Amino acid sequence: MPTYITEVDVHGSEFQNAQELVRIWGAIREEVEELGGEVVDTHAVLGDYDFLIVYAVDDEEQAFQVTQAIERHGLDTKTMQGLPIDRIGELVDDV
Repeated sequence: MPTYITEVDVHGSEFQNAQELVRIWGAIREEVEELGGEVVDTHAVLGDYDFLIVYAVDDEEQAFQVTQAIERHGLDTKTMQGLPIDRIGELVDDV
């Protein structure tokens, strides 16, 4: 399955406390699984975005559905497809 990376921006006005935000992550994980995907990793990050979600789904249409599920919780997203580093060597050899 392709891997997608979604950067997530949290609006402070949307959440009253950290516990509320933690509950949302559980719901997001369940929604990704219901869409046929798997959450590979999640991180809180410093910088322009607050969180990073790495997940695997079958195709870009499912990735789009995942971003919509995340945004339904009042979060902004930016998504990109990831490629494992070990695959880069294989691809370069084919060129």
